[in-house]
Amino acid sequence: MTSPIHRLSARAVQSQAEPGYYADGAGLYLQVKLTAKNTAVTRSWLFRYSHSQRARWMGLGSARDVSLAQARQQAADCRRLLAQGKDPIDERNGERTLLLVKKQRAMSFDKCAEAYIAAHRDAWRNAKHAAQWESTLRLHASPVIGKLPIHEVELRHLLLILEPIWRDRTETASRVRGRIESILDWATVRQLRHGDNPARWRGHLDQLLPAPTKVKKVEHHAAIPFTGMLDFMQKLAGQEGTGARALTFLILTAARSGEVRGATSGEIDPQTRVWNIPATRMKAGREHRVPLSDAAWRLLPDPLPQDSTVLLFPSPRGEQLSDMTLTAVMRRMQVGAVPHGFRSTFRDWCAEATDVSREVAEMALAHAIGDKVEAAYRRGDLFEKRRKLMDEWAHHCSSKPSRLKSTVSTNG
Repeated sequence: MTSPIHRLSARAVQSQAEPGYYADGAGLYLQVKLTAKNTAVTRSWLFRYSHSQRARWMGLGSARDVSLAQARQQAADCRRLLAQGKDPIDERNGERTLLLVKKQRAMSFDKCAEAYIAAHRDAWRNAKHAAQWESTLRLHASPVIGKLPIHEVELRHLLLILEPIWRDRTETASRVRGRIESILDWATVRQLRHGDNPARWRGHLDQLLPAPTKVKKVEHHAAIPFTGMLDFMQKLAGQEGTGARALTFLILTAARSGEVRGATSGEIDPQTRVWNIPATRMKAGREHRVPLSDAAWRLLPDPLPQDSTVLLFPSPRGEQLSDMTLTAVMRRMQVGAVPHGFRSTFRDWCAEATDVSREVAEMALAHAIGDKVEAAYRRGDLFEKRRKLMDEWAHHCSSKPSRLKSTVSTNG
């Protein structure tokens, strides 16, 4: 008498080529099918059962990957679930869901940070903002919690990140805290963690750390007096390398470091000698035109590269210079100032050594000066006044300071 189960043999499973269903017994079947073009035979395991008065077929895998013995074990497991009143397919789906949730909850802080930045990048005013998020988190948060599952981030981790920099780099520390708080909130909404946010300030970290405004006053960037620019520029002329050339260009244009380091040949108009910085690279999110003096123009490649994406001041590898490159030039010169400080130097020179109006000086620095006033000054000869101003600034940087006010005037 034929046994009701274990009707198939391993050899029969591998050799069966006729399409159809072949019962092994107790609900286990071997399914043999031809591919869409009838060029090959596929074999797979199915378990047929009835639950809640409904017939169901459950796939157990390909016969190529699942042996006969393994298929029989899976069928036996399914029958045990049925005996307990459970549906094998529903149980498997539930296990897969739990596994997916567990995998998502194990998502690291770094991965969550990447997802958060990607989700908000388009809403931020420029690429620099996203780069600042990435750099501060990579430098301060990642070494402590980067690989940690997001749901395991706790208060003790926040203190390990913040306490070492809270007093000496308070502004940076405050930004790092806020960015971590936003990422943890994002993870909570995505149900990757639950509970209170350990990075929140009010009623939490404010009890453990002093308020940023009480730690230390914000210090202005160290700057060189405008009366000392001739000596500095003469020393800078003796420095070699792209970093020194970029720093000179930064000084003569009163621009920010990131604007200079990211400048490309496509931003330069050789006909008018104007540097057009797109809004995406400006702090204020508005396009900025910089008239180039003769001294600034001589720092550019001659001729300008045809490829509009070529950096004007590339690193030896052809990449954008790092933010520390310009600072390193000044350190080699043993100067107690920072590149950004030259904007203050330029502004002091405008106020004390020229008759230029405040609005023109602020526009030269790409500062917002109020919508109505700015609209008025964008008309007429503002740009030509700024061109004269930048020419005079270049002259000042290469000449001994005069006791007289500059002949540049934009009043009236």
